[in-house]
Amino acid sequence: MSDTSPIRSTAIGRVGARILGNRALMRAPIWLYRARLGFLFGSRILMLEHIGRRSGAKRYVVLEVVGHPRPDTYVVVSGFGVRAQWFRNLMAHPRARVSVSRHGPRTATARRLPTAEADAVLADYVRRHPRAWKRFKNILENTLGTTIDAHNTALPMVELSLDARRS
Repeated sequence: MSDTSPIRSTAIGRVGARILGNRALMRAPIWLYRARLGFLFGSRILMLEHIGRRSGAKRYVVLEVVGHPRPDTYVVVSGFGVRAQWFRNLMAHPRARVSVSRHGPRTATARRLPTAEADAVLADYVRRHPRAWKRFKNILENTLGTTIDAHNTALPMVELSLDARRS
């Protein structure tokens, strides 16, 4: 997993980074969740409803679940680093609502994982999904502009802890 070489920007990595930057394409799954079709994504994708840090308006984003350490906890990663709007909004207002598969929305509290915890989540993800990681590592490196390693990872990760009560 350790890769100290400079970022190798492949065609797939560049195209993937452009796709991730396409707002209309990335927002399409939100409409599926709103139409109660979130089950189409299974439990590896969730919809996060968060509050705009300046506007106070509801915002939505669909993210991949990279960790699910407990039944009431999900871990997501910011592929655009700390500059992602949803990430910045959660750091300002950590209360959110989470929809996963057929479940949701449930209120949750967000917490940025310290590097050591993020390293452990990433190592576990790579072990469980080696083919997906092989495809997405270069894409993420293109969006972040830095090499991603499982030790001192540059990927900001957020733990979403669901409230005990339904909301």
